[in-house]
Amino acid sequence: MKKRGRFFNFFATMNSALILSLLSFLALFALVAPLPSLSSNSPPHHRHRKKLNVRKFEIADDMFWKDREPFRIIGGDLHYFRVLPEYWEDRLLRAKALGLNTIQTYVPWNLHETSPGDLSFDGIADIISFLKLCQKLDVFVMLRPGPYICAEWDLGGFPAWLLAKEPALRLRSSDPVYLQLVDKWWGILLPMVAPFLYGNGGPIIMVQIENEYGSYADDKAYLHHLVKLARRHLGDDIILYTTDGGTRVTLQKGTIPGDSVYSAVDFTTGDQPWPIFKLQKAFNAPGKSPPLSSEFYTGWLTHWGEKIAKTDADFTAAELEKILSRNGSVVLYMAHGGTNFGFYNGANTGSDDSDYKPDLTSYDYDAPIRETGDVDNAKFRAIRRVIEKYTAATLPPVPANNEKAGYGFVQLQKTSNLFDIIGIQDNVNVVESANPIPMEPVGQMHGFLLYMSEYSTNDNASTLTIPKVHDRAQVFISCHSEDYGGSPIYVGTIERWSNKELQLPHLKCVSRISLFVLVENMGRINYGPYISDRKGILSPVYVNGHVLHNWKMLLIPLHNLNDQSSSIIQTAGSDHTTVHAGKSMQNQSKNLSNEPAFYTGFFTINKDDLVKDTFLSVDGWGKGLAFINNFNLGRYWPTFGPQCNLYVPAPLLRHGKNTVVLFELESPNTELAVRFVQHEDFSCSRTNSNIREL
Repeated sequence: MKKRGRFFNFFATMNSALILSLLSFLALFALVAPLPSLSSNSPPHHRHRKKLNVRKFEIADDMFWKDREPFRIIGGDLHYFRVLPEYWEDRLLRAKALGLNTIQTYVPWNLHETSPGDLSFDGIADIISFLKLCQKLDVFVMLRPGPYICAEWDLGGFPAWLLAKEPALRLRSSDPVYLQLVDKWWGILLPMVAPFLYGNGGPIIMVQIENEYGSYADDKAYLHHLVKLARRHLGDDIILYTTDGGTRVTLQKGTIPGDSVYSAVDFTTGDQPWPIFKLQKAFNAPGKSPPLSSEFYTGWLTHWGEKIAKTDADFTAAELEKILSRNGSVVLYMAHGGTNFGFYNGANTGSDDSDYKPDLTSYDYDAPIRETGDVDNAKFRAIRRVIEKYTAATLPPVPANNEKAGYGFVQLQKTSNLFDIIGIQDNVNVVESANPIPMEPVGQMHGFLLYMSEYSTNDNASTLTIPKVHDRAQVFISCHSEDYGGSPIYVGTIERWSNKELQLPHLKCVSRISLFVLVENMGRINYGPYISDRKGILSPVYVNGHVLHNWKMLLIPLHNLNDQSSSIIQTAGSDHTTVHAGKSMQNQSKNLSNEPAFYTGFFTINKDDLVKDTFLSVDGWGKGLAFINNFNLGRYWPTFGPQCNLYVPAPLLRHGKNTVVLFELESPNTELAVRFVQHEDFSCSRTNSNIREL
């Protein structure tokens, strides 16, 4: 009170002219100084803060803000691991021409840590170079580091060696052993990407926690552990987000209460978006719920045996406009699908784990930017027209499609049978056990495992029963006799989705009959309750109702996408006979059999400017794998369809001599030839009785 009295006494003694001057100045300041406005384009907590030159991406007023300016995410998923690094820039520029300002990408743990402690961040796994490229091209990034990603990718991105742990891990849970492994992985990955956060000068504006967890479980302790781990490595400023289906149940289970993690939604294209965005608000803090569809489906995936998925371009564009016309944000899934090279395709299930549905090698997804990067299509044009209406920036011109080449026929030669090349008796990759062991515990994470045992001959045919095989078993028998020699004889196939007993023919042998079961891992389940999907023989094996013991498991080293270690492909493709592209086919059908074998051919590209994208047509072949210049293109299965050929990006080819190797499992083309053509083809076996009605 004493201080206030002195103030009034001082004020009373002031010169009146000085007082009038002071009041006039204050009145003038009030006229020219702006007043705070409820419609101000600044987040509320910044309105009275001096503007600083600090990069910041944040949420306030149910909007995204970039450097204190409103920002709308118009993004799309584009996965670096489904595109060759030489084409990353090409695909990103096409995404920008579509009108996208943000790229969303997963990080598959299994690509980067193929075995415990064996880390890879080179080539197609070079995520740092991908982030640098996004930064160079002024494209923002929404990063989805998992640890589970789904993505129609083998085991949802988890390394298969997790399935070898005993006791079995509880994936996507608070299992302490599982969490220790996640802590170690994120302890490597997150510090690597931290310099690329937006606040640190990089392109990453948001980082996702898990993926659609509300569709799987409701272990909140697990989600909180991931949030704490992310904050430890990435700091408090980066926006963490979850993505869940747009239903109350999935959002209740998969979101994290409070304002530390933003809850995004996804839903079926064709659902009304704004009631779902209204529901989304209930799972975000007040003012922290900008409407975002973080997976707006431009197409859909396709499994082997199905017709290729297609969605109408105008329908897709019209549904997109429902979001953009009311200032919503959106991420297209997919903007560009790419390819499931190698053994990395995933699989889904129906009512149980025997209703098994593996994905195609192509991940085209009917996206606006096709598997080849082509943009001259109705869906790209329709989506671009909609985006152009709702963005202030002038969109870049649309690039032309990349040129394709058809290199014609290439004659192949059978270079080796599988049973010849693996050296059954002396192979060091043999594991012995009383009972069959799954692939993962014996160290065969992808591809094939050969199981070998013996049974006694009798006077009648025998019955083979394998109650649980994942995923497809080709059965062979052999014995030493004058009639059969020692070569294995193919007797049939047992499949996971139609498991049946198999009749083994009666052989007159001088000793016990050798049984060979070649099991193919066709891709691990990536979504749903059956995700812990071990491969190989997972049950006892019965011959005439009796359990068969004394097994040998032979590892078959076929390298995967990012694993160029020793492989029998290098041996199988060692023939030096050159056959030029375009050479007429010759019938070499003699000596063909159902025994798995390697077929090798060569073709020459004479000029550098003729090295272009192409497609390897496997018409007339059965089922197997294709390698170009020792690169694993992926699986083919034209007899089951719908994919008839495999995309071959130009960077895999070279001026001069090129090598193609097929590992054919069952029925080679009678003329032993393949073709390189200019167009994709998804028309195989549409009327084939083998195709399941789904």
